[in-house]
Amino acid sequence: MAKRSAQKITTGIFAHIVGWGMAVPETTMTNNDIAALVDTTDEWIVTRTGIKERRIADERESTTTLACEAAKNALEIADVLPKDLDLIIVATSTSENVFPSTASLVQDFLGASQAGAFDLSAACSGFVYALEMATQSIRSGSIETALIIGAETMSRVLDWQDRTTCILFGDGAGAVVLQASDKEGGVMSSVLRSDGAGGDLLNIPTHNHNDLENQKVNKMSMVGSEVFKFATRVVDESIRQVLEMSDLTVEDIDVVVPHQANQRILDYLAKKLKIDESKFVSNLAKYGNTSAASIPLALCEALQQGRIKDDDVVIFTGFGGGLSWATALIRWVTPNKAPTRLNVQRRRFRYTLARLRTRLQRWQRAITSALSRLFKQS
Repeated sequence: MAKRSAQKITTGIFAHIVGWGMAVPETTMTNNDIAALVDTTDEWIVTRTGIKERRIADERESTTTLACEAAKNALEIADVLPKDLDLIIVATSTSENVFPSTASLVQDFLGASQAGAFDLSAACSGFVYALEMATQSIRSGSIETALIIGAETMSRVLDWQDRTTCILFGDGAGAVVLQASDKEGGVMSSVLRSDGAGGDLLNIPTHNHNDLENQKVNKMSMVGSEVFKFATRVVDESIRQVLEMSDLTVEDIDVVVPHQANQRILDYLAKKLKIDESKFVSNLAKYGNTSAASIPLALCEALQQGRIKDDDVVIFTGFGGGLSWATALIRWVTPNKAPTRLNVQRRRFRYTLARLRTRLQRWQRAITSALSRLFKQS
């Protein structure tokens, strides 16, 4: 592990988070609202999960629209133009399409004409997986600037009669801009792991599943007690691994931004690591479990609250379906530039131009197709 850490650092290229943004639906669903659907109470949910409410997407909102809004906010803070993006990765389990990817739709919306784009599926660990993929691309010198998004509309894959799952999840999106720099810091080390033997403990089967008679297609199922045991077993170890890779110890941690699954899991991890609970960022009470969006959402709120400062050691850790888990260590470097008025206008113009371009292309295809049919008939 030490060899791997040294190899990363001596490349001389570091991947820094220079922008961040979030987006959540307008509609709030409280525990009392859920109690009207299934046999539960506000007290029962709060006691066992820490969740008081969550945001639920309406018919106008989707994984893509939330991802686009979070992306715009992140680009604003980073003062990066869409044309300067080299890569867009969206971590999601709730894309509207098998293809095109949500990332491709975000790329089109932003007018990021030079960016490659793809979705990454690693459930609740997805954001950290995506962050590491972009980090390695930056460190290799193949790209300079990446947009990483975690976005979910979990409400659309829930069985609202299953109180073991419907009480837990919400919708939202968070994004970060990752940029190359020769200044040491940023994403310093990471651990990505998976154990497919536990895939049946947390899943969303599709029409391609080989046992559809016993499955609810496109609906989540979860064995909560086993997922709890899994999370409390692996996350502690992965955090210690990234610390060792960066020649640090638990005492060096300033902030932990964990996947927001259950407050009891977060409390248990704090005790197991012997870290003060105040170092753990938690916004479960407001948003519930937003899967791949939970870490960037929590990061944005921690930054808004001034909880992360320059040179802080920050831990991102995610765990969930796969079973998968992932942890990253970030040496935080505060960006020192503010958005310029000119770039604000250039971004807005780019978004408008991108929408016009898409409409024009679709009109041209429709006209060409109509003319082709007309000529065939004549």
